[in-house]
Amino acid sequence: MTKEHAHRNHAFKRDMMREQLAHQAAKLMAEDGITDHAFAKRKAARQLGAADTQHLPSNQEVDEALHSYRALYQQDSHPGILRQLREEALATMRLLAEFRPYLTGSVLSGTAGAQSDINLMLFSDDAKAVLLFLLKHKIAFEDGEWKVHFAGRDEKVPSYTLTGESGIQIHVIVLPENARHSGSRHPETHADIAAVEVLLAV
Repeated sequence: MTKEHAHRNHAFKRDMMREQLAHQAAKLMAEDGITDHAFAKRKAARQLGAADTQHLPSNQEVDEALHSYRALYQQDSHPGILRQLREEALATMRLLAEFRPYLTGSVLSGTAGAQSDINLMLFSDDAKAVLLFLLKHKIAFEDGEWKVHFAGRDEKVPSYTLTGESGIQIHVIVLPENARHSGSRHPETHADIAAVEVLLAV
């Protein structure tokens, strides 16, 4: 076997393992309710005897495998679960409409399952405005901080975790107004109220 052929063979095996890992991680997320990509990938690598691999699949590769898995094995149950999550997201977005909310993450992409959280972005230059809104409307929450990379540097922004009517966790982060105009949001990764309404109208 020539050196070049051996190298090609090694690359092929590595890519095959990557694909297997993506599908195994997707299966774990779909069946065991794991929502952390990194944890699912590490567990998949252990199960496939590749715990020391440096070639783990990307989150996007796992999400693509997860889409396929749900379409194949959860075609009866998954659409209803996803719809419920999106309806809960929309209800919360309408409640917080003055902060121009965007839906992000797995509930938007369609890979979310029954244990998934809802992730929302709000915008306000007054860091306390959302906090005061939640207190005024007697909405129970836990507060914290979230690290984001914004305007070329890492910043800590306020975050709030609400619990929806069905017990679903809704994570809300509050970004400054100028982040809304930064142009880094795309329709497939960030949806405003109108876009979520369109998703639910289909």
